[in-house]
Amino acid sequence: MSTADKAGPRTLLDYLRLTTDFLAAKKIDTARLDAELLLGAVLGMARVQLYTNFERPLAREEIDRYRELVRRRAAREPVAYILGLREFWSLDFEIDRRVLVPRPDTELLVETAVAVLKGRADEPLLRVADIGTGSGAVAVAIAKEVPNSRVVATDKSQAALELAPRNASRHGVEDRIEFVSGDLCAPLHGREPFDLIVSNPPYIKSGEMAALDPEVRDWEPRLALVSGPDGMDATGVLVESALEVLMPGGFLWVEVGTQAVAVRECFRSNGYTDIRVHRDLGGNDRVIGGRKPA
Repeated sequence: MSTADKAGPRTLLDYLRLTTDFLAAKKIDTARLDAELLLGAVLGMARVQLYTNFERPLAREEIDRYRELVRRRAAREPVAYILGLREFWSLDFEIDRRVLVPRPDTELLVETAVAVLKGRADEPLLRVADIGTGSGAVAVAIAKEVPNSRVVATDKSQAALELAPRNASRHGVEDRIEFVSGDLCAPLHGREPFDLIVSNPPYIKSGEMAALDPEVRDWEPRLALVSGPDGMDATGVLVESALEVLMPGGFLWVEVGTQAVAVRECFRSNGYTDIRVHRDLGGNDRVIGGRKPA
């Protein structure tokens, strides 16, 4: 029994320390951060407030609630699913197991798309498509940043399409995003051609799945992760089919993983021009794009 046990109720700081040690013993690299986020959720406090209230004792119901959240995290459930929220592009998104957890790397996809679109800020309407929208994070971020954009966001997961519109409403862009069901570019046919298409498609190679962190491998939707033995099943079809729905001179941008070389070649072999590669903060090729010939 610790000194804190003998002295009576533990303080907020005691519980943070105990939880950090417990999660670290479970091989969770972000143990301290996770302990803070979970306790902040229980107490309704921002992380900085935890340290201005570090001597505060916890009530029994707070302890019980915190222990339940910590138990879930120890089972390697992602914090975003536990809290039901994830920050992306400085916006909070509702998240659950129906969709992938938005990641900082994907912000590079938004950054790249926004840079292209803002170069055409004087145009009255820019037509954008987000293929495989998931939580709607990319579509919503683009709509927030580019007021003259109208976005068609597609997904073949009906479960994702139940969640994504709520995030559009959450951030006040529901009138500029249309969510439609279908695989890759299929739902875009019969519409006016698009100025820009973005996608974070499934790109994990099937043989890589076993080596992924448990948070990804055991919790996130496989449909949105894995794309065949070379990671190219979805991207290959997307790069080819996007040419049918892009306007001449329009751009396609896709997020990639370890198959970046194959994606660049796919763009080249399909006749795209102005092919560009953007690297993430780790120096990895992360976003690749090209232009449909004018």
